[in-house]
Amino acid sequence: MRAKHQRLTLAVLAIVAVVGAALLAMSALKDQAAYFYTPSDAVRDGVQPGRAVRLGGMVADRSIVRAADGVTIRFVVTDGAQTVPVRYTGIVPDLFKENSGVVAEGAFVPGGGFVATNILAKHDERYMPPQVAGEMHKSESIAPGKAGAT
Repeated sequence: MRAKHQRLTLAVLAIVAVVGAALLAMSALKDQAAYFYTPSDAVRDGVQPGRAVRLGGMVADRSIVRAADGVTIRFVVTDGAQTVPVRYTGIVPDLFKENSGVVAEGAFVPGGGFVATNILAKHDERYMPPQVAGEMHKSESIAPGKAGAT
C-alpha cells in the first residue's frame, strides 16, 4: 500500500510541476506576444494605443512617401476594406514596395495612425532569392545536350 501512495504522490507532483511550468511560460510570453491585426480588424476592435501589435496587409498604391532625413517613410497599409497610415524610421527590406504584402510591428497612436518599429516585407509563394534566380537563368540558357560536351 505504501508503494501505491508513493506513485500517486509522484504523479500528482509531476502534474503540478508541468502545470506550474506552463503557467510560468505563459506569464513570460504575455509581454512578448504581439497580436496580428488587419486594418479592418484594427478599426473594428479599436486597438488600445501603445499596445505592441502587428499590422498586416498590402502597401497601398502610390502611398510611400520618404521624408527628407532619408530614413523616415510614411505609407498606407490596406486590406481592401480599410486603411491605416503607418510611419517608420529605419531601413526597409528590399522587398518593401507598393502593392506588396507587409507586416509592420509597432503600436497604434491616438488618432488611428500606426508607428512601426520593424517592417517585414512579405513575398508570394513564387519568390526566389536573386542569387538563385540568376543561377537558374544561367542554367536555362545552356541548350540541352550541349552542356559538358567535349
